[in-house]
Amino acid sequence: MAQVEATTERTIAADAETVFDALADYKEVRGKVLPGHFSEYEVREGGDGEGTLVHWKLQATAKRVRDCLLEVTEPTDGQLVEKDRNSSMVTTWTVTPAGEGRSKAVVSTVWNGAGGIGGFFERTFAPKGLARIYDELLQNLAGEVEKSAK
Repeated sequence: MAQVEATTERTIAADAETVFDALADYKEVRGKVLPGHFSEYEVREGGDGEGTLVHWKLQATAKRVRDCLLEVTEPTDGQLVEKDRNSSMVTTWTVTPAGEGRSKAVVSTVWNGAGGIGGFFERTFAPKGLARIYDELLQNLAGEVEKSAK
């Protein structure tokens, strides 16, 4: 099994603290900014960063739906880590300042891929597909925080 990784980033016209706070707000903001690939969104514990337990289904392709139950931690300032209890998947969100009133949001997901020919296709195509999904999420997040920053 090889590790598979998907990463994407976006510069957002809002300060890093505002972007991070919105990203860590699983009660109000996160559910609003998730693209259509996510369903059955539910906050089960907490709801604001560290200590949150959140559930969703992620439909990466027409045939591939991942049932996710994520524990959220904040290992360092500006970083959220979502560890899936149902798989090896770990998603790390990092928000850093990027100049006056701007920030850079980076999302990186890693998991243990399948072996054999299925694993080859997963390593080849899954990172691009997941990066597109997270790019849409970051675009939605930018729209959400930029309108309130004005």
